[in-house]
Amino acid sequence: MNISWEQYFMGVALLSAKRSKDPATQVGACVVNEDNRIIGIGYNGFPRGCSDDEFPWGKADSNELNNKYPYVVHAEANAILNSTKELKGARVYVTLFPCNECAKLLIQTGIKEVIYLSDKHADSVSVKASKKMLDSAGVKYRQMEAFEVLIK
Repeated sequence: MNISWEQYFMGVALLSAKRSKDPATQVGACVVNEDNRIIGIGYNGFPRGCSDDEFPWGKADSNELNNKYPYVVHAEANAILNSTKELKGARVYVTLFPCNECAKLLIQTGIKEVIYLSDKHADSVSVKASKKMLDSAGVKYRQMEAFEVLIK
């Protein structure tokens, strides 16, 4: 069985997501250059040196410092930070549509296309702002059609 480049790169993003220890949402990202070479991979997690056992994974505590949001580095940001080459003109395969903060990073680094699987937060302010910025900056985005996991 042969898989397409798109299936391959989204598969890498899905596999990367499995590295995340977030019990609620595991997200992976794979940045690919114009020559179909992987130049960055990332998943959502705490910054280097910040223990998964010491920082919270919850998201509903009334004290915001006891929730994951102030601490987690998103998959897209990690893929950019882990990149090995120039990102201008690249595309990113990501398992969840990027938030507004990640959209800023994607735009600033010159990524030209976002291919995503899920857009479960489409109605959130964050994703609406993300799409507004991506549209304004001319960054294309599209949802990948139903994806079958080929790894058994």
